[in-house]
Amino acid sequence: MKIGPQQIKLIMKELSTGRNALFLLFATVAFMMAFAPIKAFYATEMGGYYTHIVLIPLVSLYLLYLKRTEILANPKYSLTSGLPVLIAAVVLFIGGWMLCTDFDKNNFASLIALSVVIFVNGAFILIYGLQAYRACLFPLLFLIFIIPAPTVIMNGMIHVLQVGSTEFTNLLFMASGVPFVRDGFVFQLPNLSVEVARQCSGIRSAMAIFIVAILAGYLFLKSTWKIIFLAVCAVLIAMLKNGIRILTLSLLSNYVNPQILQSSLHREGGIPFFIVALVLLAPILFFLIRLEKKKVVNRA
Repeated sequence: MKIGPQQIKLIMKELSTGRNALFLLFATVAFMMAFAPIKAFYATEMGGYYTHIVLIPLVSLYLLYLKRTEILANPKYSLTSGLPVLIAAVVLFIGGWMLCTDFDKNNFASLIALSVVIFVNGAFILIYGLQAYRACLFPLLFLIFIIPAPTVIMNGMIHVLQVGSTEFTNLLFMASGVPFVRDGFVFQLPNLSVEVARQCSGIRSAMAIFIVAILAGYLFLKSTWKIIFLAVCAVLIAMLKNGIRILTLSLLSNYVNPQILQSSLHREGGIPFFIVALVLLAPILFFLIRLEKKKVVNRA
């Protein structure tokens, strides 16, 4: 019996469907195993900084869907490469549960989430092979953003953003012409005193802007250094955006209504300023895209 092109196509479709179902099964089991630690972590103070975690797997899945042609071009099961990665992830997961009493909820969630990312990457290698893995490296490594930063690193990130936001706030106050006196993180205005505290570091929006920049760089830029430059600009813009927010709320509270700093605009008004950050980031992205296109034209 001869097998024609149509039959070969149907066979490949069936095989790819089986592989996809197996990979989704592996990934679903991995994320379910991490559900309890991540849920407990969300109840902590630092957990509130990671509301983006639930979206990251969906973005990775969509990016893998965009790469479906390359994934299914020549899929091969790879036990020798994938199995050791899976075993390492399982060992890390079990070790994390055995040592959970030695960690706080943040560090425990970091360890478990890391094991999940390694497990999903190992499952992909096992099911689709190294060739497909190389083609899908970014979508799979993008899952790193579900890993909460260990406590010591997170505290360092918050401090850097706190210092940066304070410096930008200082520059903005100077540009505004408003009389003020600065003492470290505290700004004394005529009618009130404003402190750029840890809670005012803007860590949550800064991480979101950084992730958006990395994703946009991957989708629209080809040069690695341009993606890195965009990511650095995103961090600086996050600090500037935070300075604009602090200046705005301070001036409104000082000259319009003293209750502004206790209002929902202070506690929950981050979205308008996040949009401002994206608006500031967009021209930089467009400039880098245009720079790449110009380089291609010059080569032609």
